[in-house]
Amino acid sequence: MTTYDVVVIGAGPVGENVADRVVRGGLTAAIVERELVGGECSYWACMPTKALLRSGAALRAARQVPGAREAVTGELDVAAVLRRRDSFASNWNDEGQVSWLDSVGVPLLRGHGRLAGARVVEVTGADGTTTTLTARHAVVVATGSGALVPDIEGLRDAKPWTSRETVAAKEVPARLAVIGGGVVASEMATAFSDLGSSVTVLARDGVLHLHEPFVGEQVAASLQDKGVSVRIGAEAGSVKRNDDGTVSITLTDGEQIEADELLVAIGRTPNTQDLGLDNVGLQPGAWLTVDGTLRVDGVAGGWLYAAGDVNRRVLLTHQGKYQARAVGDVIVARAKGEPVDDGEWGRHAATADERAVPQVVFTEPEVASVGLTAAAAEAAGLRVRVVDYDLAATAGSALHAEGYRGHARMVVDEDRKVLAGFTLVGPDVAELIHAATIAVAGEVPLDRLWHAVPAFPTVSEVWLRLLEAYGR
Repeated sequence: MTTYDVVVIGAGPVGENVADRVVRGGLTAAIVERELVGGECSYWACMPTKALLRSGAALRAARQVPGAREAVTGELDVAAVLRRRDSFASNWNDEGQVSWLDSVGVPLLRGHGRLAGARVVEVTGADGTTTTLTARHAVVVATGSGALVPDIEGLRDAKPWTSRETVAAKEVPARLAVIGGGVVASEMATAFSDLGSSVTVLARDGVLHLHEPFVGEQVAASLQDKGVSVRIGAEAGSVKRNDDGTVSITLTDGEQIEADELLVAIGRTPNTQDLGLDNVGLQPGAWLTVDGTLRVDGVAGGWLYAAGDVNRRVLLTHQGKYQARAVGDVIVARAKGEPVDDGEWGRHAATADERAVPQVVFTEPEVASVGLTAAAAEAAGLRVRVVDYDLAATAGSALHAEGYRGHARMVVDEDRKVLAGFTLVGPDVAELIHAATIAVAGEVPLDRLWHAVPAFPTVSEVWLRLLEAYGR
């Protein structure tokens, strides 16, 4: 069978969820993958990175509590950390994910998928054979993104690490240099300093500069406390891989940095370079812009959809899976002639992409946020009030860890009296953010939030303290 209701290109978490929703809705679907089923998140991002980070975080947590501190007698076992990382990456074997596709009735075609025309996908296998798939209703592009390597003199010839090589490293370099100051750069600087590397971060635009200003300040200070050299404003001018395998980075001011490995983590680029976009009137290598139901703009007939990183709305796995659920459901609705609920917060819309995106950065301290920063809210034209509170001032934080340091901020839309954004920075704040996500996505009025009483003594008491600071 080469004709299906829906053909999905890309079997990462986004593509898997699209295919699952389509089949649950009573349609047929096939999925195409040129690498490992499960995608970036399973093997080179979410799961293995958090496995790398967790051991160091657990050790720090123990050392911050008297009684537990005295029981800790050694340092991290690097080999054990790497083995645990390997297990969470399934040792880069996708048999489990393939079995799941089989269990939900989605056939897998291994190979490189390209658009050959309207609703037609050609799949070229590793042996060069080509299979042509035809979609009755829709083709969904879920090919994700790859690491962006900038045009710095000598950089590509130096064969730097990207996020993939860093996460899958078999050995820990004695010296690691990092170009970038965003999420990947900050998390990997944390992980590799925990594992024993001497780390230098070249953060031209600052550390986590897209977050609230206090976030970058606290994370940079923590990295420096760990011995990481954080160079705010530093910019690489040229890079050279030396004969002995080391790397020399010459900054634009002439200073030279020496390292054993170099990680480049400055952004992402869409995996659309060899996708056949030119066969459907689109630009190869471009991000795919979409409408509110994630149909690709500029394609006649409305049969092409794009979900996940490739549409550049939000480059986060959980948000891509959210889009996937909406895409799968709306394709089924349109195929069956059912009403499309694409209004604000409708079943077939991805409204949260614009207003209620949660994100966690697993640095030390952790960063958890949802919605808009104060600057972004003001830029969007909202009349806002910002309320800050020292997270360490709650009774729960003092119990959680000795010397707890943290901060909380809520951004209030003053016209509607609801939260537009919420940010936490501090130890273990990742598990606190979903309450704020519900408040933002649900547009819960502040007057009602007063009745959501936080349990005592927990760090969540910060909600009460923020509301008290706001006033009633």
